[in-house]
Amino acid sequence: MINFLPIAIGLRYARAKRSNHFISFISFSSIAGLALGVMVLITVLSVMNGFDRELRQRILGMVPHATLWGNPELDDWRSTAQLVEKMPNVVGVAPNIQAQVMFQSGSSVHGAILNGINPEMEKKVSIIDENIATGSLEALDETRFGIVLGAQLAKMLKVEIGDKVTAILPKANVSIVGVAPVLKRFTLVGTFEVGAELDSSLAYINIKDAAKLKRYKEDSVEALRISFDDLFVAPSHIWDIARAVPGQNRVSDWTRTHGNLFQAIKMEKTMIGLLLLLIVAVAAFNIVSTLVMVVTDKRNDIAILRTMGLTSGQVMWIFIVQGIFIGMLGTLIGVVLGVTLALNVSEIIAGLQTLLNVEFLSADVYFINYLPSQLEWSDVELIVSSAFIMTVGATIYPAWRASKVEPAEALRYE
Repeated sequence: MINFLPIAIGLRYARAKRSNHFISFISFSSIAGLALGVMVLITVLSVMNGFDRELRQRILGMVPHATLWGNPELDDWRSTAQLVEKMPNVVGVAPNIQAQVMFQSGSSVHGAILNGINPEMEKKVSIIDENIATGSLEALDETRFGIVLGAQLAKMLKVEIGDKVTAILPKANVSIVGVAPVLKRFTLVGTFEVGAELDSSLAYINIKDAAKLKRYKEDSVEALRISFDDLFVAPSHIWDIARAVPGQNRVSDWTRTHGNLFQAIKMEKTMIGLLLLLIVAVAAFNIVSTLVMVVTDKRNDIAILRTMGLTSGQVMWIFIVQGIFIGMLGTLIGVVLGVTLALNVSEIIAGLQTLLNVEFLSADVYFINYLPSQLEWSDVELIVSSAFIMTVGATIYPAWRASKVEPAEALRYE
């Protein structure tokens, strides 16, 4: 049968007003330290989850999960696309022609990657259609040599819808008048904005215009962009596709272009989580000093309880319960504050940027221009479990010391 007396006494000690103000201060600092550590840990991990989510949705939503390249052109790409679409986990296939170009408008010059696409098929492998800021993607079918630029790229080039942009290809055009670079003027028909560095480094034209620009046959393409239902299967499945498609073709996947960034965020989340967990550990082990001082302060009470029949184990439970109460109170406060902050940190930072007129995250430097946050309850459960384990561990030594108090020795001078 469970004896609730040690639990009741432990909770009473935890709630009682102390005559020793220093012990009260130590108890308060332990609770505050735990609350602060848990709050910061939940908030930071939520921000790291937000960066991970934005990486997947924005960056990996604009770049292909995998690409099947021709050598240099892809033979009979329509039949190949039908074959690839029937492969496991494939949800979309779209043709592509790519080139690295310099864009010029007036005195403004900026480099970017130019993608020739089929606007209708591109929607299956990219989120560009969902992030059109001005104009439309369909205008690429309606306008001869029309172009869609990233919003930041259009801003750098100082162009708006209807303006002309000159693309300069890094290849020579040999004629009777000499050697000259390949130039082509495009009409801006739209801009897209995903809030990432891609806004300043990507441009789209119709794939037929791209074929003419690179002097391919009218219906030729360089590659097929492939989208999977799970981006993590792309590295393995693209090799299955390469073996199934005839011809000497090359393949690549998102891990080669953006895998390092994804791994860096994952590693940073782990390392930052471990470092911040040390704050929780330090706060939890402040409970050791709190309980040691309480044991010293309550020696007479312990001696009286022992003479009334409490065993050493029951005395230990009194102080274990008191330590757990302090730890769980601090953890609960930290969880409430951390969850609240994690759910509102994006708005808070945006408000501070407006108030202080400072841009904390620039799309020119970082891959997004705002602070994202995504609360994962599994992280909260892990943090609470870790705090509880450290709190219990911190109570063992003081509780053991309390159980070793000798009644006769403690009451000798009373």
